[in-house]
Amino acid sequence: MVYLKWAFRAVIALLIIGFFHYTLPQHDIARVTDTYEKRIDFGENSLFWASSDVGNAETTVNRDVFFIQAKYPNGDVMVYRNEDTGWGWPPYFKFDTSNLQAEAADLKSSADAPQWVVIKHYGWRNEFLSIFPNAVSVRPATGPEEQIIPWLNIVILTIFAAIFWAIYVRWRRFRAARIDPVLEEIEDGYDAASDALADRRGRVSRWLGTWRSKK
Repeated sequence: MVYLKWAFRAVIALLIIGFFHYTLPQHDIARVTDTYEKRIDFGENSLFWASSDVGNAETTVNRDVFFIQAKYPNGDVMVYRNEDTGWGWPPYFKFDTSNLQAEAADLKSSADAPQWVVIKHYGWRNEFLSIFPNAVSVRPATGPEEQIIPWLNIVILTIFAAIFWAIYVRWRRFRAARIDPVLEEIEDGYDAASDALADRRGRVSRWLGTWRSKK
């Protein structure tokens, strides 16, 4: 029972961590190598694609999607999708997909004359499932070693931790005041019933023993 409790807590913790890791903004220092537009046919990974751009007709079959190709200072490559989030989730309220694509195209550079940029995005990259992070903004960087402090993430996680702790403390107090006494009464009643049943069985056994001795 204890193992099941800890397994359940571990699953909940992993879900919360995964939710925040996917949703909260991340920043990459990279060099934009290309921008393009591609028709995407949505399949089992449709959950990881945003809806159609605001003002366009909704479609769940296929649509054209902007992409931004980039290369990190260490040589690794990354591909970002560029889609509106609109009024949906995550709440980035992104409506400037076309403008962002133009900005990214203007910041393209070569390896001989690199122009490093900061790409703000959310989401994951998974080659097997064809999942791409969604670029939210792009700006020139001071250099490949620029340090970015995720203040927004720190504030959000701090608020979440405070809310979680407040709920946890109130739940502990409620359980100690209302639930634990009831459980103790039930346990005491069960123990008393078990003792009474054992005593009755003992008396029956002793009564049967008197008959055996007479025989």
